[in-house]
Amino acid sequence: MTDEPVQQEEQEQVEEQQPEQDDRLLRLAAEFDNYKKRAARERTEYLTLANERLIAELLPILDDLERALVAAAEHEEAQLEEGVRLVHRSLASLLERQGVQAIDTTGRFDPHVHEALLSQPSDAEEGSVLDVIQKGYKLGERVVRPARVVVAAAPTEREGDG
Repeated sequence: MTDEPVQQEEQEQVEEQQPEQDDRLLRLAAEFDNYKKRAARERTEYLTLANERLIAELLPILDDLERALVAAAEHEEAQLEEGVRLVHRSLASLLERQGVQAIDTTGRFDPHVHEALLSQPSDAEEGSVLDVIQKGYKLGERVVRPARVVVAAAPTEREGDG
């Protein structure tokens, strides 16, 4: 029966510590909630800054397009063509500076970077890329858009048979 007073004393200690532990848990939960909100706010700010920088670099290209449209309205074909070339060069240069690169479409079909739209009988090696329908691009090692290609299939055997 000597265990009963010891157990009762331990129970009282636990009950005395309970409000303190509850308070610590509430503070910890509040700190974690504040951290999540701060992290979400920082992510939004980073995204906004990244978009702002990209937009600032795109605005001169928009200006070039507007000049090309003015030349088109005045029927100056040579200036229009030069304007379109200038816009293309500017945009390609901007994307390159941002780390965007065209996907290589020479050689064999690679399902990681190519999307086969058609398979066409050909004398070329089976599985090689014959034609590019739409260029693909990577940002670093990540595929932004796969290259859409026509892939060589084995030539049909029955071409001469009637």
